[in-house]
Amino acid sequence: MANKDTSKGPKKEPIEPTFSDLAVDVGSNDDNATTSVESTASKAPLKKPSTALLGLDDYKYFTEDDLNKILQNLDILRGEVLPSTNPSESSNYVEPNFPSVCLIGLGRCGSNIALDVATLVHKARIFYMSDFQDDEKKAKEKDRKALNWIQRSLNIHSDQDVKPVFLIEPLVMLGDLDKDIRGRIQFSSKSGGDSFLKNYSKLKIMDLSEVHAGGSGNAPILGQYLAKVILNKETDKFSNEEWKFIHSYLIDSCGIKANQSRLYFYIFSAGGGTGSGMASEFGLAQQYAYMNKTFDIRTEQEMLSHNQSFVFEPIFTSGICILPNITHRSVEMSEALHINAGRLLCKYLSEEWNFSYSMDNGDEPTDDIMRRIRPWNAMMLISNDIMRYAEESDEETAGQFIDVNTMEKHANQYISQQIFNILTAQAVTTDYDENYFRRAGIDIGETIRLDANDLFMSLAGPIAVAYAETVVDVKSSNEQRSGLFESSAQELDIDDLFFRSIDLPHFNKQTQAIEGISLLPIESDSYRDALKKYRESGYDGKHLRDLHFFKNCSSVVSIVSLPKDYKLSYMDLNRLKVHLNSLFQNTTLKRFALVIGASANLSLTTLVAKSPCLSDDFLTLFVSYIKRCFAKEQFGYDATLDNAIVDFIKAPTFDESKLEEMLESHENPAKILDTNWFAIKPMYEKKYRELIHDKDKFTSINDIRLSIDSVKQAIYYLREIYRHRISKTRIISLTNGAHEPDHNK
Repeated sequence: MANKDTSKGPKKEPIEPTFSDLAVDVGSNDDNATTSVESTASKAPLKKPSTALLGLDDYKYFTEDDLNKILQNLDILRGEVLPSTNPSESSNYVEPNFPSVCLIGLGRCGSNIALDVATLVHKARIFYMSDFQDDEKKAKEKDRKALNWIQRSLNIHSDQDVKPVFLIEPLVMLGDLDKDIRGRIQFSSKSGGDSFLKNYSKLKIMDLSEVHAGGSGNAPILGQYLAKVILNKETDKFSNEEWKFIHSYLIDSCGIKANQSRLYFYIFSAGGGTGSGMASEFGLAQQYAYMNKTFDIRTEQEMLSHNQSFVFEPIFTSGICILPNITHRSVEMSEALHINAGRLLCKYLSEEWNFSYSMDNGDEPTDDIMRRIRPWNAMMLISNDIMRYAEESDEETAGQFIDVNTMEKHANQYISQQIFNILTAQAVTTDYDENYFRRAGIDIGETIRLDANDLFMSLAGPIAVAYAETVVDVKSSNEQRSGLFESSAQELDIDDLFFRSIDLPHFNKQTQAIEGISLLPIESDSYRDALKKYRESGYDGKHLRDLHFFKNCSSVVSIVSLPKDYKLSYMDLNRLKVHLNSLFQNTTLKRFALVIGASANLSLTTLVAKSPCLSDDFLTLFVSYIKRCFAKEQFGYDATLDNAIVDFIKAPTFDESKLEEMLESHENPAKILDTNWFAIKPMYEKKYRELIHDKDKFTSINDIRLSIDSVKQAIYYLREIYRHRISKTRIISLTNGAHEPDHNK
């Protein structure tokens, strides 16, 4: 995406030079040598940034303006994904709603995880909605830890006379630049291949092979460019008719009355090409369409004729970003994965800076606000690297070699757990059919839930997840609080639960859940030492609170999920708040959700906002991309640039000229592709011209390269988070003047 002007930060610079001005220079025999591209103008001083802003038409995303077409497309999709009911059979017929939640899995990793979540949810529903269960079938599934976890979480046990809990079934969209995505999904599905695809009606496959069928070659810029082709082409011109129905749901109708989905998760791998490149482009297209509707004031007559409301139904969108392994004891990780992830992080921070921090004037014109969109409200970060700690803590596999498939399995389960808990925290009654809800015996009124607007206002920027759960005795809990039971009930140790949620990832043998934090605040050995001191001191926050991850956090959202009929004591809840206040002393906002009846175990999910961008892993990936794809020759192979970026973040002022001395004006895609860029660039641009004949909608790959402005804006964002502080509230009195609060009372 082209860069945007900012009032505080850097201005947009023209695309100079173009790739037609570049020359190929093959690397030396060094082990890390790659084909590089050197600008003939790179040694000349950088031009002063232009004040040109990104025009409203520069996004070029296709959006359907005809409301009748949108509604017709939604009706067709609704008929395919929701159970059909004959309106004539009931005088009280109500048209079924779309689920409040949608998962969008992009790329191989993202689509596999989204499929795994759908599989687990569908399996769990079948297990306890059926009166008779096949013992042999259950035995075959016994070795799947993720399925075992969700069955235990949902109280799915034939030998227990306990009412089952409710479970949401999200709409799931899978997309990949792969000619045979359906065949791959059938092969990888753990529910019987094609039969699962037929039975889970809420699963839709985005077949995009007519645009491109060969992947993106592990290059995010190509994945992003192909996503632009897909999203800029008119939907009626796709041979795959289903795409226009999906497009109307995902892009055209978000926020309107006919589309009740309010929470969207984009799941993808940051280290790949397809998911990393496509995800943010799809997110931007959705945000662009949504913002367009926000400022589209229609006449009352138009609204009444369609019985629709365009403004204002808040939606919350989140990227779930799987970061690549950075270190491994026995395997040298691919540098390309680090570069790809770093590009995504740099791009997102730049967009988030423009959206959240760079506006000085709240009365900006509409078109200027539209230039500042970012792909998601928040981006949850889950590191593949730390999943190995969970594997090492599992006695069954301890000491064994941990392969990629095992790591991915753990990441899938961890993500499934987080999605499940977040979904249940904001689920609404209409997400469940009447019989399902009645059999669960759940009163939704008992639950303090987080709706899309709560999340929209509470979470922004990079997010890390802390998670833990524990088994509680509901019966003993009730007896104890009634005075009928004294000492033998197992007490809830809320201190231990909180500690396990921020610990290094590990298996909970009792619940079979993966617990711990999704992104380590600092290097693992140092963090383990800090945690040890924290625990041994009786959970004194002084051992952790100075880490940037805790100190610079702007907001936290904690979701406590309770079994039905379990009574959480006021003291336990208060103790949890004490821990949060002790570690997150500078948070502006703390939000709590108490979800009742969503699981058989008591679980704690804490979402940590913004400060994860100051973690070691995040900064390492960010700098690796800048060094490889932006650095001038003399700064690409030593620690000069690494140290400089740390100084730029910490220094009282940001001297942009020093950064300009070390970086080229635009990223160099050939540093990732390791091939002749001149042969690739025209191939993809020809594809664009052949598929989109409107010359005014043409976009060159040059236009989506990240520029030095993107790096500057990302650094401005990091500087903002690094300096986040709050001051204690002071008592103001007209009689006695201002007083500091007396903390000793």
